[in-house]
Amino acid sequence: MAGRQLLTRSLHDIGLAAWFGGSLMGAVGLNGAAAAVRDPHDRARVAAAGWAKWAPVQGVALAAHLVGDVALLVRNSGRVVAQQGAGANTVVKTTLTVAALGVTFWSGAEGARLGKETPTPAAGATEPAGGTDDSAASAQRRLKVLQWTIPALTGVLLVLTSQQGEQQKPRQIAAGVVKNLLP
Repeated sequence: MAGRQLLTRSLHDIGLAAWFGGSLMGAVGLNGAAAAVRDPHDRARVAAAGWAKWAPVQGVALAAHLVGDVALLVRNSGRVVAQQGAGANTVVKTTLTVAALGVTFWSGAEGARLGKETPTPAAGATEPAGGTDDSAASAQRRLKVLQWTIPALTGVLLVLTSQQGEQQKPRQIAAGVVKNLLP
């Protein structure tokens, strides 16, 4: 097992926490608050401006998480191969990380597209109104799903990260290696 990994784990965990928390707050708080803007023509614009302010922070969070993720994998590669269950967790976690990244970038692209369509009347950030143009309404319908997909995927990543932490306890490592060696 690798030695202390405080910086690596911190990058991984803080980046993932910001990714999850920022996405959830944006879906609930920012997008929810946009519906309260008095002028329907400003609702989508306000939400797009808020997401644009968050994007650089989100980018740093994603980079920190990925740097920590890769570094942890490299430093723990022997254990991941030797310990029963560690490899499966890593494969699932890697697959979900790629999916979450894809959804995050797709959501950002849809948000940017919606931002270019404003001002257009809207019931909320992800809710078209009667007069919302077709292109903006399509982006809003996609964003309505994507805004919940990101925190769902990153929430599962948080659980898998906790599972990996449990797998790194000395008793778990010993039991997993022994199980992997037995026929």
